[in-house]
Amino acid sequence: MSRPYEEILDGATLPRSAPGERHEQICARLHRELAVAINGLAALQLLPPRTAVPVLRGTLFCPDLALVTKATGKLFLAAEIVSRDDHKNDTVTKKEIYEQIRVPRLWMVDPRYDNVEIYHSFEFGLKLQAILAGREKLTEKIVPQFEITVADLFSAAA
Repeated sequence: MSRPYEEILDGATLPRSAPGERHEQICARLHRELAVAINGLAALQLLPPRTAVPVLRGTLFCPDLALVTKATGKLFLAAEIVSRDDHKNDTVTKKEIYEQIRVPRLWMVDPRYDNVEIYHSFEFGLKLQAILAGREKLTEKIVPQFEITVADLFSAAA
């Protein structure tokens, strides 16, 4: 059962609602597939869902999925599963901060539309690389064994 949690934004507590069942199914599927894919990759570590990750001084996020580099503990990939009742924090506020810290990869997983927005960091911030849906495949170059069809990610059956 999911529980509410808190993030910290500029020193202020940001209460977050407990994720719903579909949100948690998607999160578990992403974690399961990525954990298998990074097995044997010495440079990367997959953190448990919603592990608190310091992103800026006074700002602590709990991404649904966080992949960090083992050598530095620095966030390489963050995935946020957008909540229907609290989408502004994920799609606007947090995305702006991920851009500010130049997180190399950001996935905005949106169950409202069953799509995934893929952002890559570049010299001027985050750049939308793709919006994936249906039979398209979600992949990540640094994790060559990772691949999941977007429709499978959002399917009701686990």
